[in-house]
Amino acid sequence: MALFNIKNVALRGISASVPNNQVNTCSFDFFSGDDAKVFIDTVGIENRYVAPDHVCASDLAYEAAEKLISELGWDKEEIGILAFESVTADYRTPPTSCLLQDRLGLPTSCFTVDLPMGCCGCMYAITIVGNMMSAGCVKKSILLIGDTITRMSSPYDKSRVPLFGDAAVALALEYDETAEPIIVDFNTFGKGYQALITPHSGFRHQVTPASFEYEDFGNGVVRAPIHSVINGMDVFSFAITKPPKAINNLLEYCHLDKEKDIDYYLIHQANKMIIDKIVKKAKLPEEKVPYNLKDFANCGGASIPLLMLTNLKDELQSSSKTLLLSSFGLGLTWGTMLLRTNPMVITDLIKVD
Repeated sequence: MALFNIKNVALRGISASVPNNQVNTCSFDFFSGDDAKVFIDTVGIENRYVAPDHVCASDLAYEAAEKLISELGWDKEEIGILAFESVTADYRTPPTSCLLQDRLGLPTSCFTVDLPMGCCGCMYAITIVGNMMSAGCVKKSILLIGDTITRMSSPYDKSRVPLFGDAAVALALEYDETAEPIIVDFNTFGKGYQALITPHSGFRHQVTPASFEYEDFGNGVVRAPIHSVINGMDVFSFAITKPPKAINNLLEYCHLDKEKDIDYYLIHQANKMIIDKIVKKAKLPEEKVPYNLKDFANCGGASIPLLMLTNLKDELQSSSKTLLLSSFGLGLTWGTMLLRTNPMVITDLIKVD
């Protein structure tokens, strides 16, 4: 187990934003009415929020950050780290976190970092920034996690377009010597990297005119090399095999009873079939596993914090909770986190035009 024990760091608040444009599964041209119904019933996604071309992940993250900082009453001059986790940065260079430092009016002494880790992004951001803060050199940090991931797909790719939605979240971390440790277990299986890939997007296969040439792969899948690809069966097999074992391993390591000691299991909202399989294989209590897939789809790294905001807002604002988080995605990577929270600030969901 690649374990991290993050001490002296507390989660103080969460905010989230989505584009003010909701798209229903039944509106996709490649679905017949019956196909759409089957998809909704099996995958669990009925709606998703889709950003227009002029709205970037950084725009959504900016709105979430401003709202959270305001409601916390934080002085921006005290924020020492700004992390931006996204696979849809504003530019290839410079890092988007640098642009957000200026846009948010944070001090020039603020340490900035970009993290392109996909669906495990929230857990990576907490682990990296939390470890940086644990010595007490930085007292307050803002983590921004989000993607406009829908525009990475071919609009004609039936295997990918309906699965994703656009969103961003902001998390506030604060140095606190009384905070319960955050326990994290991370794993990587780089051999499986091609299961989730954008073939022509970097310097291994640079973009050329051929990158934009569409190919029909049959069964409603039409895309070009510039578009992201999901090897559905490989991803499904990975997602229902590795995370359940990791969940049980962390519970055993921490000597926790899955029925008595955990208030909620927050599983990355990939799709209902995967979540249901993880719940069954890990033998988790179903009543402790919330879903928000129906209205948001897979929002990448923002998925779990968004789930906390939409489904657990009242409880997280009013009482302490013990949460077990499980995420999995690009890399291939998967992580499990034990997070004990105290009452925190949870804002209303923001919708961005």
